[in-house]
Amino acid sequence: MTQAQITGISPFFIVSHLRSSLSFYRDRLGFEITFQGPSDDDLFFGIVCRGRAMIMLKDVGVDPLPNYKREPGARWDAYLNVPDPDALAAEFASRNVEFSEPLKDTDDGLRGFELKDADGYVLFFGRPL
Repeated sequence: MTQAQITGISPFFIVSHLRSSLSFYRDRLGFEITFQGPSDDDLFFGIVCRGRAMIMLKDVGVDPLPNYKREPGARWDAYLNVPDPDALAAEFASRNVEFSEPLKDTDDGLRGFELKDADGYVLFFGRPL
């Protein structure tokens, strides 16, 4: 039997302030806001996309809890596969995005870099060596 294809997975982050989070992803990381709502008067959910990466954001009135705050050994909240992490790091640096870990070859066989979003979620942008 042929397996049905899965073409992506998207993290779902609880955020402290939706408008700030959407702005961070749009203005700093170059994502497109593809949804925010349900209405301008009642704004608590948003979706940002860049390429085939999609992140869902929701403000539910509780503090965000990134993985590293729960378990020090679980430092990433999302891995974003990037064919050319060097070019993306240069793009982000041109926007003055601060990296929590610089572009490098890691001990676990990856090339990439880490950054924290507006709520402290750690994103790794990279690829296998």
